[in-house]
Amino acid sequence: MNKSRIKICQNCKEEFRIEPEDFVFYDRIQVPPPTFCPECRLQRRLAFRNEGKLFKRKSDFTGKTIFSMYAPDMPIKVYEYAIWHSDQWNPMEYNRDYNFNVPFFEQLAGLISDIPYYNLSVLNMINSDYCNNANDLKDCYLVFGANYDENCLYGNGVNTTKDSMEISHVQKCELCYECLMCVQCYKTFFSIDCENCHNVYFSKKCVNCSYCFGCVNLRNKEYCIFNKQYTKEEYLNQFKKFQLNSRSILIKTKKEVNDFWLNFPNKYRHGSHNNNVSGDYLYDSKNTFYSWNVYGAEDSRWCHDLLTPSAKDCYDYSIWGDNAELIYENVICGMNIRNLKFCYECWNSFDLDYCAFCSNSSNLFGCIGLRNKSYCIFNKQYTKKEYGEMVPKIIQHMNEMPYIDKNRRVYKYGEFFPIELSPFSYTETTAYEHFPLSKKQIEEGGYRYSDIKKHKGIYDITLKKENLPDNIEDAQDGVVGEFIECANAKTGVCCGVDVFTIIKRELEFYRSHHIALPDLCPNCRHYQRVKQRNPLKLWHRQCQCGGDKSDNGVYQNTVNHNHHGTNHCPNEFETTYAPERPEIVYCEKCYQEEVA
Repeated sequence: MNKSRIKICQNCKEEFRIEPEDFVFYDRIQVPPPTFCPECRLQRRLAFRNEGKLFKRKSDFTGKTIFSMYAPDMPIKVYEYAIWHSDQWNPMEYNRDYNFNVPFFEQLAGLISDIPYYNLSVLNMINSDYCNNANDLKDCYLVFGANYDENCLYGNGVNTTKDSMEISHVQKCELCYECLMCVQCYKTFFSIDCENCHNVYFSKKCVNCSYCFGCVNLRNKEYCIFNKQYTKEEYLNQFKKFQLNSRSILIKTKKEVNDFWLNFPNKYRHGSHNNNVSGDYLYDSKNTFYSWNVYGAEDSRWCHDLLTPSAKDCYDYSIWGDNAELIYENVICGMNIRNLKFCYECWNSFDLDYCAFCSNSSNLFGCIGLRNKSYCIFNKQYTKKEYGEMVPKIIQHMNEMPYIDKNRRVYKYGEFFPIELSPFSYTETTAYEHFPLSKKQIEEGGYRYSDIKKHKGIYDITLKKENLPDNIEDAQDGVVGEFIECANAKTGVCCGVDVFTIIKRELEFYRSHHIALPDLCPNCRHYQRVKQRNPLKLWHRQCQCGGDKSDNGVYQNTVNHNHHGTNHCPNEFETTYAPERPEIVYCEKCYQEEVA
């Protein structure tokens, strides 16, 4: 059996370890061990994912101006998604012979530049033209990475949710606003990591709670303010004093709440119903390690954003899920897939290598955009026998004549697509959210840099930030359609184009829930919300339960813990809370004893 081995990452030059069980997986799917470390592999994959940036460009099929996830200066062909999925063009017409005198990835780059892409990755959309990476949305606006939602505005990672705004990674919610990582919540506002709550405001890690404000770590409670119990009448009287209709007061309240949350312990890992896992935001998973935001995974490693169960025996797999097995180095693939290696945007398929935008297919190598096909290489049809003879020769050729990028990184068989083949600039991708880089770092890393503002045009500000009404009661109907100055514009840190608009449905939501108008653009609001997620990185730490109180003396334990009285908890763990962060971090046992 293979022993544990230390390797040096081609990209960051840091050491990483390959364990014996990893070699077993690589042998099983017949790939060599990776030459990039897990973090660099994830960053590279996510650089092929534009979740929430939209641009105007011309359709290369009809000439019409369309919305697209591909910037207008990206040198690729783009068709409307309905046309792309139709029989009005034939991806097999772009086929080419394999050339054993040219590196594989150079040839694949030529196919990628010739064949058309669909403008949006969507399916079954109703009145949701400004959404992407989504299916079965109705009356949604600027919602991305979403499924089965209705009347939602400004969100990402939204699933089976209705009548909600400013939400990220929520499931089965209704009438929620500014929520992150919430599940089955109703009328929940400005809250994080809450489950089965209703009429809750500014709360964190609460379960089965109602009519709570500014609370943390509560279970099965109602009528609480800053974790203090009130009667129903007292709560309603106190609640009236919180003036959420005023933006200036709202900002102060957010700070007060965040400071209050720091007085309470956090469980070292988010998630529930797991068995033998590591990472964060893990649910209903088993034997799954170094993974983040995953539901229903088993025997998997280095997975990320698999929100639709299940995934089994998967390594280095980002985004989607839904009955996936034996998946390696894939991004945005799912829905009944098996034995996919080095693919993106593929579904309902099996036995694919280095493919993109392929569906309902099997036994493809280096193909783009094929549907209902088998035994193809570079979109050219082969017999089963010919295919079986060609693929080993191509793999041998990839190893003997590898692609070498400008940073001298070597791409043999077994590495995901080189970053030069991404159809996006780094700043447009999910990689930029999780691994932010400066312009210099982007260009030195071999990624493509683009200033998103250059594609959005120039808008004359019609409503200065200081003239935006502080109180929602003072907002007139005329605010709809104004070009409002983003509060971050003057400091030069706006994540959008320095201006934003408010649509009619949005104004109605603010009014009906008595919430102040925002003064940040949707992009800035998005980044402000998702930066509250813990990073995709683990630190080894010890439980901060010092016995009768937390190590920093801030939190007084309410019960005697299982490590006896004043003795310090000996438990150690891997956590996404960095040691220098101010939060109090407890092991699962100490945390559960405090919140049960």
